[in-house]
Amino acid sequence: MRTVIIGGVAGGMSAATRLRRLAESMDIVVVERGPYVSFANCGLPYYMGGVITDRDALLVQTPASLRTRFNLDVRVNTEATAIDRANQSVRLVDHETGREYTERYDHLVLATGAEPRALGLAGDIPIHGLHTIADADALVTRLGCPAAGARAVVIGAGFIGLEVVENLVHRGVEVTVVEYASHVLPPLDAEMAYPVQQRLAKHGVTVRTNASVASIDGGTVVLRDGTTLTADFIVEAAGVRPRTELAAAAGLDLDARGGILVDEVQRTSDPRIFAVGDAASKFGLVDDGPALIPLAGLANRHGRTAADAIAGQPAPARPALGTGIIGVLGLTVAAVGWSEERLRAAGRAHRAIHTHPLNHAGYYPGAESMALKLLVDPDTDRILGAQAVGGAGVDKRIDVIATAMTAGLRASDLADLELAYAPPYGSAKDAVNMLGYIARNIAEGSAATTQWHELADAVAAGAFLVDVRSPAEFAAGAIPGAVNLPVDELRARLGELPSDRTIIVHCQVGVRAHTAARIVAASGRAVSNLDGGYLTWRAGTAASS
Repeated sequence: MRTVIIGGVAGGMSAATRLRRLAESMDIVVVERGPYVSFANCGLPYYMGGVITDRDALLVQTPASLRTRFNLDVRVNTEATAIDRANQSVRLVDHETGREYTERYDHLVLATGAEPRALGLAGDIPIHGLHTIADADALVTRLGCPAAGARAVVIGAGFIGLEVVENLVHRGVEVTVVEYASHVLPPLDAEMAYPVQQRLAKHGVTVRTNASVASIDGGTVVLRDGTTLTADFIVEAAGVRPRTELAAAAGLDLDARGGILVDEVQRTSDPRIFAVGDAASKFGLVDDGPALIPLAGLANRHGRTAADAIAGQPAPARPALGTGIIGVLGLTVAAVGWSEERLRAAGRAHRAIHTHPLNHAGYYPGAESMALKLLVDPDTDRILGAQAVGGAGVDKRIDVIATAMTAGLRASDLADLELAYAPPYGSAKDAVNMLGYIARNIAEGSAATTQWHELADAVAAGAFLVDVRSPAEFAAGAIPGAVNLPVDELRARLGELPSDRTIIVHCQVGVRAHTAARIVAASGRAVSNLDGGYLTWRAGTAASS
């Protein structure tokens, strides 16, 4: 039996090595069109930025090491040009010798990955990508001795684009980032991305949103609104598209976005052919529909799934969440599942919960605040997504929520998770528990909330806005039209509240306002808590202005 795997790196090599562990006698051939079959492509921005100094550390395995340890026939600089499904063979070309030949297979695994979206730009400014080792080498060479005040334009403010931005800043480059969407990190919601944009500005990065590059002319970058930017070089990081031309030419089924359609064990529409990694469509957990999620963890996991199926030990892959994380100039940003913007665009009912907890006990030195957002199905209490921005502790909170989503826990169940606690690491009521308490209160009807983007319409419709923070906090910054009634004075001053209007209460983050809302509710008045408090309202309105 022979399995041919087209493409190395994450998905292809995971399939190959797992298959060898399961089938010692099988012939396993791996062909990779580039010179490196197994490298840490997620580390490329950090090598470019000088954080990773040893280039060889990025090369995880070589053809020789894979032959020695796993008895794999690995052929680099070898490209698959056609699949003959009827004869179960692949047409290959060796780019070093020019030799063309055919390789038979019993099973075929497509791990062709993704490639950068072509923007079609050309001009007299050097343009770089950052997708391969060669791309990183080219940027390292350019940055080896940059002239004082070197300037770069980065196109795209998604995860890869901002990793590039951060590492260029480390190199002392003056950076402008251009993003087509209305805010940086489009997978996040606007109010959650706003602190990231603030952090970029603090480090001297110019951010142009709702913008795109029209042309390169006379040594300047021209945006579509006519703005011109001066740059010594450009880095394109405007996303990727699946490399599925080979699959399409072979007549395999693709989804609407061009990904290769697979079943629960990564089998394509041809039972002898499997697809893994960035080229393959995933089953999304939120809607069980096809999704393109180019993440290394999923590529490795699905490579293993395909190998298990080929070896006769099928184990269906779990639906994908799209869990991601990035560091941006000292901030940690993470997300899982769908954003509110995506839910709204799909017309899906949802409830948002914002909190601003500390990463550990406030009385222990070094406590840092973070912003958390949970998205919940209001009918089933199912968790639909979450986002987090802050310093230490962001990663573990998103990982806990991602685990809860995989396990099918409801939002209210987060309140009952028994999480590790000691003052240096968390709080007795962990940030994740607090999300669960809020979700449970809302689900049980003991609390009602108003979102930051709903506030203006609610006030215009007659709601009475009460700021229950201290007078000093109110003086330092307040929502226009709010009346200041500190929570500790509220019981004695209930007579100052109208009885025929809905009362919306808010504090800095929502905790004191919850207490205030219970006091107001006990007086017989209709009341709602401004979700996430003043901090969320301020971030949301600033991001929208």
